[in-house]
This record gives sequence, C-alpha cells and structure tokens, in this order.
Amino acid sequence: FVSMVISGCTIVSSLMSDRLTRKLGTSVVTVISVFLTAAALFGFSTSANFWMLLLFAIPYGLGAGAIDAALNNYVALHYSSKHMSWLHCFWGVGTIISPFVMSYALKTATWHSGYLIVSMIQLGIGLLLLLTLPVWKINEKKTIQRSTDKPLGLVEVLKIKGVPTLLIGFFAYCAAEATAMYWASTYLVESKGVPDVKAAAFASLFFIGLTTGRFFGGFLMDILGDRKMIILGGSILVLGIFCLLLPINSERLSLIGFIIIGLGCAPIYPCIIHSTPSNFGAEHSGAIIGIQMASAYVGSSLVPPLFGVIGKTWGFNLLPIYLLIFVILMLVMTEKTFRTTAKH
Repeated sequence: FVSMVISGCTIVSSLMSDRLTRKLGTSVVTVISVFLTAAALFGFSTSANFWMLLLFAIPYGLGAGAIDAALNNYVALHYSSKHMSWLHCFWGVGTIISPFVMSYALKTATWHSGYLIVSMIQLGIGLLLLLTLPVWKINEKKTIQRSTDKPLGLVEVLKIKGVPTLLIGFFAYCAAEATAMYWASTYLVESKGVPDVKAAAFASLFFIGLTTGRFFGGFLMDILGDRKMIILGGSILVLGIFCLLLPINSERLSLIGFIIIGLGCAPIYPCIIHSTPSNFGAEHSGAIIGIQMASAYVGSSLVPPLFGVIGKTWGFNLLPIYLLIFVILMLVMTEKTFRTTAKH
C-alpha cells in the first residue's frame, strides 16, 4: 500500500514536471525534490503507526517523480548518451548500497534507523545542491530559451506522431525490468530449486549487471548511438531470457542468465530517454519525458504484481516467457518510434 501511494504520487508529479520546470528551472525543482524526499524519509524514521507511513509516502512520491523527470530531461538536452548512462549507473549504485544500510540498521537498532541514515544522506545532497546552484545557470538559460512556448498537456502530447508507440515501448521495458528485479529470487527458488539465501544473492547480481553495464556501456553509446544501443540491449536481454528457458537444471546457468538480463537492461532506459529531444524536438522533450516517467511508474507498479498472481496460479516457471513478451513489445514499439520520427 505504501509503495502504491508512492507510485501514484510519482505519476502525478511526473505529469506536472514540465510545467514546474518551465516555471522554476531544473535546479530549483531538483533542490526542492531532494529536500522533500529527505523530509519524507525522516518522517518514515519517526513513524509509529501505519497511517503515518502512508502520509509520508505522499511527499516522498511527489519529490521522486519531479526530480526524475526534471533531471532526465536536463541531461537529455545538455549532455551526451554516455552521461545519461552514467546518471542511471549511479541509480544502480544506490540500489546496491541501500540493502547494506538497512541491514546495518537492523543489526544495530531498528528499521527506523535505516530511514534516518538515508534521510541524513539525502539532506547532505540537498545542501550540496544548494551550493552548486550557480553552476546550473549557463544551461538553465538555454533551457529557458527553448521553453518559451506554452507547455503541452497530456492530450496534446499524445497527438504527436511517435509518442504513443514510445510510451508503450517504455512501459513495456520498465515492466520487464521491474518484474525481473522483484521476482528473480522467487523464480530461482520455485523453478530452479536454489536455496533461499543463495537465490537472494543470485538475484542481487541482476543489479550488479545493470550497474556495470551502464558504466561500461557509456563508453559505447556515443559511438553507436541511442537506437543501436537499444537494439543491442534488447538482443542481450533476449539471450539472458533464453538461458533461463533452457531445460537444464543448473544454478550456474540461471546465475549467468540473470547477469546477462541485467547487462541487457543497462542501456535501454537511458537511451530511450536520451533520444527523446532528437526524436521530438527540444521544445517538447520536457513534456514528453514527464509522461514517459509516468508510463514507467505505471509499468513498474502494476505489471510485477500481475505476475505474482500468474505465478501463484500457473507457476513461477513462466517468468522467462512473461519477460520475453514485454521485451519483444518494447523492441517493436521503440523501433516503430524511431521510424515514425525519422519520417516526420
């Protein structure tokens, strides 16, 4: 329930991000979002009742959605593909570190302390951002010049040729990534007979594959370009899925499969985002990326629980096929987007 409240608020703030960024600037939106999430995390650390978690989930989601859309658009406009890849690489660093923070908190105190530690880290980041506000000014002026037009609404954005297929493709990718992320360990236990502790360790290698792929993939992106990197990532993803589909009960093969899936996921998210200004124009990128973020949260929030129902009903061994459906949908829709925007 807490996660769904957060997801709902991130969708709302993502859809509003273009208007906020045009009015306040990326730097101000980023700073406000960081302090908002820091306050929400501190609220989690003081929560004594379930309703309090739900209450603090609201500013957490609003801050998370706004900063996600604003920063992605900022980097897409002003930096190359490799910088976008490295931005998302550090998201992976966060996912790898955070379980250790909570583990330390649980061993030494309570789960409240884990949220307190991260809220203090977030507060430090907010203060650092305040000090670096002057650094943003040069690029911010360029963004303001590009954003003089009236902001586009959801219906207006959907009328732009190529946007609907882009949103479906991005939804499908985020659905596949989140499903692999949440159900990897369950799949290993239920379908491959891997012990619980070992399965959890194996599943964490998905994040390691994702993070290292985004770091080293950054060096390739400026050479190959966004479109080819999306196709390359999708092909690697399919290869990893086929490792899981092989009728061989091998822990090592399953381990390799999830590492390959993580590597395949690495370039897709940053490249889809980074290609948005070149596909649709810098003047529309803020609105489109905001809606892309909303479609991402819908995919990552609704599709993994759906697989939980499917897994309990027909078996968790269907995970590779479930992933394959969304990966193929993503490849078809993103390629269709590139072809459509090339014509227009």
